[in-house]
Amino acid sequence: MARFTSLVVGDAQADRVVPPSGFTANLTTFSAAAMAFLAVFALALSLASGRLADRWSNDLARSSTLRISAPADQMDAQVAAALRVLETTPGVATAKALSEEEQRALLEPFFGPDLPLDTLPIPQLIEIDETAQGYDAAGLRLRLAAEVPGAVLDDHTRWREPLVRAASRLRLLGWTAFLLIGGAMAAMITLAAQAALSANGQVISVLRLVGAQDSYIAGAFVRRFTLRGFTGAVVGMIAGLVAITLLPAAQQEGGFLTGLGFQGGAWFWPLLIPVVAAGVAFAATRAAARRKLRELP
Repeated sequence: MARFTSLVVGDAQADRVVPPSGFTANLTTFSAAAMAFLAVFALALSLASGRLADRWSNDLARSSTLRISAPADQMDAQVAAALRVLETTPGVATAKALSEEEQRALLEPFFGPDLPLDTLPIPQLIEIDETAQGYDAAGLRLRLAAEVPGAVLDDHTRWREPLVRAASRLRLLGWTAFLLIGGAMAAMITLAAQAALSANGQVISVLRLVGAQDSYIAGAFVRRFTLRGFTGAVVGMIAGLVAITLLPAAQQEGGFLTGLGFQGGAWFWPLLIPVVAAGVAFAATRAAARRKLRELP
């Protein structure tokens, strides 16, 4: 607690060792602001990718599609037979044959609104909703092969797994970018602190002559650069949140690109970015100050 108080309150005499403005101050504040701005988007990408993976997994895991291809005079009979099989299959909650309008709506994004379904050999689709336990896909395929020869069951496995894997990798990419941003900010603040220490070499030598300890001198640099990092990160975080709010809201037809944002309690996560930035600045400046003070005569 005492160290935190001294970090916030500081020492007016010790603060004079660090230049209050100039190249190092501007570099530290700008770097922290820019990195915090990017960190907001990296965090938003990670959280949005996680939501996307969960949604795709849940939506596709509990649904299946049965496709029936048969001559026109046999279609109704095979659809009725397939529905009877599904109604007696454990694990199937509901089964519904899609109407012509519903099938047209599914194909419209690919072929346009004027698709003549009545003149094309379009298979009949049956939408299947599963229970929490699910059904035995292999057993259902065997029953369908015997009773409905024109039926093909698609349990969405080949669609679900690549989509969930891609969303999971996007989430990993977002967290990797977040870590790289923190490392880049630490490097920039380290360079700025070393430049400030080198520029104040003569002042540091005089302070040593009058009895100042290296810990006292390093503390002045640590406090000033930590506060600069925190201030810059607050500005960058606010700018990032404003930019996030200006993005399009999540839309079913818009896909992933319209859902890049925060939802519910996730809006509190960006508030940790200035705290993390201050911690990075504190650690980077303290390491740089100790190393530089050992080098100075």
